[in-house]
Amino acid sequence: MKKALIAAVVMLLVAGGAFAGTAQHNVGCGIGTSLFKNSADDSALLQVIQGVLNYFPPLSIVPTIGITAGTAECQQPKKFASNEKVREFTLVNMDNLARDIAQGRGEMLDAFAEIVGVPSGDRPAFYGKLQAGFADIYTSPEVQMASVLDNIAIVSKSGN
Repeated sequence: MKKALIAAVVMLLVAGGAFAGTAQHNVGCGIGTSLFKNSADDSALLQVIQGVLNYFPPLSIVPTIGITAGTAECQQPKKFASNEKVREFTLVNMDNLARDIAQGRGEMLDAFAEIVGVPSGDRPAFYGKLQAGFADIYTSPEVQMASVLDNIAIVSKSGN
């Protein structure tokens, strides 16, 4: 089984050399994104291959380590808390957090404010700033966790 898996990965790497373009970040970060960094195209097949390699059980720890260390094509937030809990929470709850920020309220937003240490009395203003800056926080459907955290830091410090 291991030999077959290794052979398949090697064949994919060789076949990947025939493609041009850049790796897709909508499949996350990890081994697959790193391996096809300079040779992937935007085909659905290659994105599936990248996703499988990124989250294949023996390799699934790589994105977690990559986010923490900023390796394996994973981006670390530049301007926000370096707290691992904040990064993990945001990564796991990207869609629900987006929904709550758009509404200006919600359980995920409450939990996020708690994790980042926003005092209870300051939360309504914090929520309002995030809601008003939603388009600046979630800049595209493919936005990465690191960018969301960087954008939240910018929006929350703005004078809005």
